[in-house]
Amino acid sequence: MQRLDIEAPAAGGVAVEIDGVGKRYQGVEAVRAISLSIAPGEFVSLLGPSGCGKTTTLRMIAGLEVPDSGTINIGGTVVNSTPPWSRGIGMVFQSYALFPHMTVFENIAFGLKMRGEPAQNIKTAVNDVMELVHLSELPDRLPSQLSGGQRQRVALARALVIKPRVLLLDEPLGALDRKLREQMQVELKLIQRQAGVTTVLVTHDQEEALTLSDRIVVMSSGQIVQIGSPSDIYSRPANQFVADFVGMSNLMRARTALVEGNRVSVRFPNGRSYIAQNDVSVAHPCDVDVFVRPESIKLVRRPDASSAKLSGTVEHIVYAGASTYAHVSAGLEKPVLVCLNQKQLDASAVGIGDHLSLDWDEADSLLMPALVDKCARRTS
Repeated sequence: MQRLDIEAPAAGGVAVEIDGVGKRYQGVEAVRAISLSIAPGEFVSLLGPSGCGKTTTLRMIAGLEVPDSGTINIGGTVVNSTPPWSRGIGMVFQSYALFPHMTVFENIAFGLKMRGEPAQNIKTAVNDVMELVHLSELPDRLPSQLSGGQRQRVALARALVIKPRVLLLDEPLGALDRKLREQMQVELKLIQRQAGVTTVLVTHDQEEALTLSDRIVVMSSGQIVQIGSPSDIYSRPANQFVADFVGMSNLMRARTALVEGNRVSVRFPNGRSYIAQNDVSVAHPCDVDVFVRPESIKLVRRPDASSAKLSGTVEHIVYAGASTYAHVSAGLEKPVLVCLNQKQLDASAVGIGDHLSLDWDEADSLLMPALVDKCARRTS
């Protein structure tokens, strides 16, 4: 597979620099003074629910919206007043925006023709990028003759053929069915790595962000709430919002029972206690949330449940294809979600109505200040 010759950014190893950028619409802050640096060749996803400001941020990078404050730097140049066509960016939309009367070759070549490139250069560049995205056998087809995945690749090729400094993706897989979307996630990541182009993706799909990204920027209410690798975002969420939004999670309300250095003993409403790693500075006594992923919890049969971190009754079992989940009532506000392992399933060891102990490794849990309790403060 051929590697495209993408133009390298000119300044200090930073492809895109967003510094204190804000945007208001009719007095409402859509984006609140965010700052972010993106390295050359990096794949960064802006992840968050609808209305969090991620699409507005992407549109400001593209030049489709003008920031009210702050600066956007692409390739060493501040581009706040630079029109979109002069920023060196390629963009792929969810709708693909292909010209229905043009062939695959003509759609991909459109941007180069608008730039006045010689015909032979256009032919060479389009053939190279069609090979990159596996469209070499389809140059004469119209968009109506293509599958959804093929149309997505045409839109991607059209953005890549101009050799952009930055590739911007606005939920490009959102119109595809689940199976095709998962397939295209793998293809998109391979193409991005091969092209070596700096890429910014906007998505509300957490699985998509975890699969594709080198780093994820989680946004809420126009602000950045956490930046990190997919493993950091998933395993070490900064707060309850990130923990709840990214993947399935358990946030179990407890009360501190004893604070000893960097360890905290907490007590749940049903009287069980647990020693958790103390990643926050907490006063004592104080309400806290104990965060544990469902796959980190084990259901155990114990004659004496007094040593269990929690105990509860299985209320419901949900089969979800590759995974099966048990909902366990343990005297908390919500049932505890447990991902059952194959051994438990094969032996039919877990059934509705079973009263079991819940266990997890200390390293798999996090302690977070309770949102309604102001006695906890995060360390700097």
